[in-house]
Amino acid sequence: MNQDYIKPDNWSIIEEGFEKERVKSSESLFSLGNGAMGQRANFEEKYTGPTFQGSYIGGVYYPDKTRVGWWKNGYPEYFAKVLNAPNWIGINVLINGETLDLNTCKNVQDFRRELNMQEGWYTRSFKATLPNDTIIEVKITRFLSLDHDEVGAIKYQIKAINQDSAMAFHPYLDSGITNEDTNWDDQFWNTTGVTTYGSQAFIEAHTMKTNFATCTFMESKLFHNNELVLEKPLEALSETTVVHQFKKDIKKGDTLTLIKFGGYTVSTNHKPNELILAAKKVLQKVTEIGFEALLEQQRISWSKIWEMSDITIEGDVKAQQGIRFNIFHLNQTYLGRDSRLNIGPKGFTGEKYGGSTYWDTEAYCIPFYMATKNKKVARNLLTYRYNHLEKAIENARKLGFVNGAALYPMVTMNGEECHNEWEITFEEIHRNGAIAFAIYNYYRFTSDYTYIPEMGLEVLIGIARFWHQRATFSTQKNKYVILGVTGPNEYENNVNNNFYTNYIAKWCINYALQELQKVKDGYPDDYHRIIGVTKLSENETEAWAKVAKKMYFPFDEKLGIYLQQDGFLDKELIPVKKLNQKERPINQKWSWDRILRSPYIKQADTLQGFYFFEDHFTTEELEKHFDFYEPFTVHESSLSPCVHSIQAAKLNRMDQAYAFYLRTSRLDLDDYNKEVKEGLHITSMAGTWMSIVEGFGGMRILEDKLSFTPRIPKQWKSYSFKVNFRNRILKVKVTENETTFDLEGTDEMSIRVNGKRVVLTAGRKTYSLVN
Repeated sequence: MNQDYIKPDNWSIIEEGFEKERVKSSESLFSLGNGAMGQRANFEEKYTGPTFQGSYIGGVYYPDKTRVGWWKNGYPEYFAKVLNAPNWIGINVLINGETLDLNTCKNVQDFRRELNMQEGWYTRSFKATLPNDTIIEVKITRFLSLDHDEVGAIKYQIKAINQDSAMAFHPYLDSGITNEDTNWDDQFWNTTGVTTYGSQAFIEAHTMKTNFATCTFMESKLFHNNELVLEKPLEALSETTVVHQFKKDIKKGDTLTLIKFGGYTVSTNHKPNELILAAKKVLQKVTEIGFEALLEQQRISWSKIWEMSDITIEGDVKAQQGIRFNIFHLNQTYLGRDSRLNIGPKGFTGEKYGGSTYWDTEAYCIPFYMATKNKKVARNLLTYRYNHLEKAIENARKLGFVNGAALYPMVTMNGEECHNEWEITFEEIHRNGAIAFAIYNYYRFTSDYTYIPEMGLEVLIGIARFWHQRATFSTQKNKYVILGVTGPNEYENNVNNNFYTNYIAKWCINYALQELQKVKDGYPDDYHRIIGVTKLSENETEAWAKVAKKMYFPFDEKLGIYLQQDGFLDKELIPVKKLNQKERPINQKWSWDRILRSPYIKQADTLQGFYFFEDHFTTEELEKHFDFYEPFTVHESSLSPCVHSIQAAKLNRMDQAYAFYLRTSRLDLDDYNKEVKEGLHITSMAGTWMSIVEGFGGMRILEDKLSFTPRIPKQWKSYSFKVNFRNRILKVKVTENETTFDLEGTDEMSIRVNGKRVVLTAGRKTYSLVN
């Protein structure tokens, strides 16, 4: 743990007291999003202290030219930058001629932030003494509308405390912004128009190279003691800014309030020459609704989301706060409405990592979205990959693969690889397996087979072709090997025969062969279409099968375990507990050379295979591998604690499972990795949900039915969650002594609990003892 200033609360993230060194961390933690856009919790008013300014639009990016010291053939030409978009939240405030700036105030009291996750709004309040000795009380409320996802709203209230005051609000738009993350300090935005009409203002700008056209807009109204001030603002325009100036003299004790609506219209959703018109239409809608009614809509929309996705925990406020924080940000980041969008590793909270899509989506996020929403949301995520299949084939072709072999990118915005570290770009190829596993997982959970003949089988063929060509036959081993790879453990590069990579390669080929036969038997029209498109032959599939059958897996007979890679036992096997804590995290304290030679594991690697393919191994085998590898795991990836929590729960090691759960759920709130100021770890938040549902709840799909092995940490009195399994809503509540199953609808449903068949009747609670 690196910080401990967030107040424990079941439904809110709360900070009390103004500390300048916490500003950037809080800008991440209190971020807002609505699936289409988002922003860090920057102050609306001027702030001259250290800050990370960031507003983001879903799907809008810049192809920043790759910057490496030594160019290698096959490198992507660019690294996609998530762009800091033009700023619409800005409101400069002047009181008796003095600019409000918390960095220069004589005194700041009663400072408080709250992110209300239940209702989807953010407030900030404080009492400030300015350098001119004017004292004011300020309260700001802000939210990004779920119902009108191109717009957000701000209510900025100031009360004069110690004297009559001349107050001025200067709401503004600014397209002269820069990125925190950039390779060459390129100009990312070109402003093409700055216009104002009465209380409305618009800035048109497009991205360089990618040419996304945007209109950033605002409309503001001034209220004195809740009465509308019918006064047209003064206007100030520059090449990249537009400012509206409202001013009013008020008496001591009076309140002045600015209501500001703002947001973006984008060429991905509108014609480029109609962006201002689209902005005017959305402004007309929301101003007619009004701030308070729009906020009430927000509460209703979030209540519907929580109705399905909430996890309740009784008896442990920090654990409860942690899981809701994770679920809240997952829903802020992706709502599944647009198959062109995906789940970026930082969401709308920062710029690190670039790109919008990693293998995290398929490996960690899809289970959350499948279980808490309808199947269309998860299917949209799979459609995203199908739409990028041609780019995946092109990516593989650049590396020398042929015949339609597909290598999905490690990082992407549009299907092109845009990650420029060679050990990742060229070698972390296990990402291909996650795509195939997600297709399998989607059908297993939803029973919607239509995706496979319509889209998925073509993806599986491209992936199988890649693994067939990437494997090499070793005459010495009389097996197929996969050389020069990086597994999920990025603290080992360019290794041979990473167990997880080899295992998922074999599985992908066998799964593709299986689905080919199923489509041939059940969907002959699709089958013939796909064979025609892919030019797949029986000779080729026979060659695939040969590779899968003779795949090599490194194994140590003495220890009775699969080795993470061929040379793992050559390392100096010193467990993590013997490391000097002053040298942690090692990725910030050690040279890369030292890390690569060490036995230390960034995240589940061999154990990732045991997580995906748990039913391929016995519990005893899992225990043996967990006991060997976890002591060498430093958990310096945000994706690490969740898998280990699930497996510790499977092994009934509940103290360890709980400790891992708490770490994954409060990774950002407590800043375990000392980097929360850069943004949140959005994709790993889905792992937190998995830790409870798959870990403590023991939810699996066995023999085509839901199965549960419920356990409960001793720190909790109860926990509950809902899952949407094949359009059947099931609520599960676990206490120390029993598990309750509550099925919605009218039909019966058969499940397994602790290995025994249980028939649920809709509308009637069913009880079972906890294992």
